[in-house]
Amino acid sequence: MITKNNLAALLLGLSLCLPTWANDDTAANQALIQKAFEDWRAGQGGIFQLLADDAVWVVAGSSPYSGTYRTREAFMEDAVKPITDKLATPIVPTVRQIVAQGPHVVVHWDGQATARDGSRYENSYSWHMQLENGRITRVTAFLDTWRLVQLMD
Repeated sequence: MITKNNLAALLLGLSLCLPTWANDDTAANQALIQKAFEDWRAGQGGIFQLLADDAVWVVAGSSPYSGTYRTREAFMEDAVKPITDKLATPIVPTVRQIVAQGPHVVVHWDGQATARDGSRYENSYSWHMQLENGRITRVTAFLDTWRLVQLMD
């Protein structure tokens, strides 16, 4: 027979297990993103390879380069390609911090590159990512979009 005390103990025990269940996804997602940034830094792939085909990428802010891209293809063609076309060297990321909780991973990082005109492009980013089955399905990117405007002009 289940008593109130037994039920309370059972519920307490289950609630104490929840962080353990969530921790499995948390650790795997954090490791996946960390590896992608390490590969990117080494010039051997990168984070964009993890984007799901239907990923939604939001660039926060109010500049002309802020906005929402509703597919991986749209983001790569309309956002990434125009930026890389202005650069003489790839952006090299330096991760400051990765924070993960279940399907959510936030990466605070700095990027540096050389523009085609010889100037330096430097920016700091905070990408808030949501993952599902090892794929990034949604990103909200915070950065100095006005610094991006300077690069693009």
